[in-house]
Amino acid sequence: MSDDPGGRLAPGGLGELVRAWRTRALLTQEQLAGRAGLSVRTIRRLENGTLRRPRSASVRLLIDALRLEAAEADVLAAVARGLPAPAASPERLPATPRTAPTASPERLPDPPATPRAAPTPVAVRQLPAGTAGFTGRDPLLRRLDTVLTDASEDATPIAAITGPAGVGKTSLAVHWAHRAAPRFPDGQLYVDLRGFDPSRTAVDPSEALRGFLTAHGVAPDRVPAGTEAQAALYRSRLAGRRVLVLLDNARDADQVRPLLPGDGACAVLVTSRTPLVGLVAGEGAHPVIVDVLPPAEAKRMLARRVGQRRTAAEPAAVTEIVELCARLPLALAVVAARAATRPGFPLARFATELRTARLDALSGGDARADLRSVFSWSTRALSRPAAWLFRLLGTHPGPDTSVAAAASLAALPVPRVRALLTELADAHLVLEHLPDRFTFHDLLRAHAEETAREEESEADRRASTMRILDHYLHTGHAAAVLLNPQRTEVTPAAPHPGVRVEDITAYADATAWFVAEHCVLLAATEHAARHGADRHAAELTWVVSGFLERQGHWEDWIRCQLVSRAAAARLGDLSLEAAAHRNLGRAHARLGRVTESRHHYARALELYQRAGDLGGQARTHTNLALLLEQSHDYAEALNHAQRSLSLHRLLADDGVGHANALNTAGWCYALVGDYDQALVHCQESIVLHRRIKDRDGEAATWDTLGYSHHHLGNHRQAVTCYETAIRLYRELGDHYYESISLLHLGDLHGESGDPAAAHEHWQRALTILTDLGHAAAEDVRARLRNGTVSKPAMTP
Repeated sequence: MSDDPGGRLAPGGLGELVRAWRTRALLTQEQLAGRAGLSVRTIRRLENGTLRRPRSASVRLLIDALRLEAAEADVLAAVARGLPAPAASPERLPATPRTAPTASPERLPDPPATPRAAPTPVAVRQLPAGTAGFTGRDPLLRRLDTVLTDASEDATPIAAITGPAGVGKTSLAVHWAHRAAPRFPDGQLYVDLRGFDPSRTAVDPSEALRGFLTAHGVAPDRVPAGTEAQAALYRSRLAGRRVLVLLDNARDADQVRPLLPGDGACAVLVTSRTPLVGLVAGEGAHPVIVDVLPPAEAKRMLARRVGQRRTAAEPAAVTEIVELCARLPLALAVVAARAATRPGFPLARFATELRTARLDALSGGDARADLRSVFSWSTRALSRPAAWLFRLLGTHPGPDTSVAAAASLAALPVPRVRALLTELADAHLVLEHLPDRFTFHDLLRAHAEETAREEESEADRRASTMRILDHYLHTGHAAAVLLNPQRTEVTPAAPHPGVRVEDITAYADATAWFVAEHCVLLAATEHAARHGADRHAAELTWVVSGFLERQGHWEDWIRCQLVSRAAAARLGDLSLEAAAHRNLGRAHARLGRVTESRHHYARALELYQRAGDLGGQARTHTNLALLLEQSHDYAEALNHAQRSLSLHRLLADDGVGHANALNTAGWCYALVGDYDQALVHCQESIVLHRRIKDRDGEAATWDTLGYSHHHLGNHRQAVTCYETAIRLYRELGDHYYESISLLHLGDLHGESGDPAAAHEHWQRALTILTDLGHAAAEDVRARLRNGTVSKPAMTP
């Protein structure tokens, strides 16, 4: 093959230099292009003179590929910039091409007729085959490009690819290595260090070095005996060469360090299930953390493996498979392999298998493609206490845990558990997704739960379950009472030994705790019911209900009340079952479901009557009064409010129930136009609420007072009352009732001839109701469109 087909050799300058040094190195144009990572067309254009000003990056690649010494590199760089070649003595400047029989002082001498350098050794190419159907990971590939190709000349760039088992670390590393191979024309070295392989021992660095040295032509009997001497010879062999070293499945930094080249022309890729903190800190490795695939990439991976037509025909099954596989590439690959070998099976069949037999559906004859085996390789490398904690985490209700909760689960001191969780996080068996909060994906959760069943006794598993339920019950009870000191219906039994109840003493801390544990508390309620802890299920529902109500999580409120109702029925506790129905009525009322709400209130009254619980009956009549107000049946609403008030007086109840009944009666009097009676009842309610320090009830009563003063024409007093209610609700975090008081204040301004102020307050109310997904938002939009006031709003 001609080196310069159809082209002409430039009469002098850059083209002749490149051609002469290429000839000296015994390279064809194609070979030089491959070694430099440039196109053959670029090499041809350089040599025939049509490309006279190459980019500096291309010049640097040529210098490396041609093995130019410093003086030669200076010459090539200068000529490429259109500058005169630097002066150099004949002894220091190696032979370069002659361009004329009599060269000027600036011209370079001819290269020798016989090459003075030995032929370049054959490059070692040890990369394993890439993964068929590799999908996505573009941000990580770009990160590797940046880390491994934009490095300084004096330090070997190292990328430490870390992540949990089965997440695709090796696939990513090998895919990038193949893609980047042209940038490393002197070879690519690969070794599986077997850091997490239970069937074979980890590779000793000395063993890996012997393999690398023999691959580079060192006779086995010439390989030094000691690891340090081997490493020194290895670094010498790679000096000045552009070689990529891929160290797969490393156990730790100590296993990796002897295998690092000493030359900045090389680059190193390391994969490990541990974070390799020592390598990052000591050798400046760049961490590249691999997580599960995003949903869209996971679906594309499945489509590439089983066929686009097949996945397009069953999108729901694809979505379910992706989620049941936790978007873990190895799990998806196993399912895809099964589906590919059973082309006649619907994908829904594989989704069903995953749903009913999660890890069994992801097992196989090859240990490297068996999720249980792959996960076990990580757990076997743990200390015994960390492995034990991992199993116990399988008994946690999920979806995540705080350090304090994990300490209760294990009945260990918090500092000890924090250290064990750090060990699990370093092994990528859990993820610290927020400070001091740990989680793991569903497949690891299933593995932890399964190994707990196999290795822990039923009594020990039961004990850990009761400890974690006690943790959330007792910590949550303290937080709930801080948020509303008048909630005294539940007093939990003493916690089990080993429970580490969190110390919550401030209102803001209580709110923050509920925000952090919201989803965990819902899961814990259902977990308790599943494990026969019905009293815990009902009491945990009580714990979380106040927070859910204030924050507007009404569907979640319904979800846990349904669990509580069933648990109370199993316990035979009529009052507890009635309370669940009453709260279901309240939650449905928040969502505007009047029929469902009335049904639950009726059932609550029936159960309270059977239990002889007058206080429960009184509270339910208060709720019914507010529900009937929603239906504009104000007379019947007042009737229920009066019945509630009578029952509280009969009980001589000077607590929150009586105070709320007074306010409800005042509200109903206002709705039927008896504003004087409304003020009397509300003023009595305010006194009682303040005496018992019930800020929730006080805020509601200020709203009723504002409405009454509004309709008595006391504008200034009405504004003051509404603003007080809004401030209290905002401090309490009760977004829904804050929106109601904003709505009322907007109505007041609208009727008083201040449309701008009305619009401002209605808009603030709309923002809250829209965020809550409440049906009342449409009524507020009508106000904003029409500038008119609708019916008053106050829901139970």
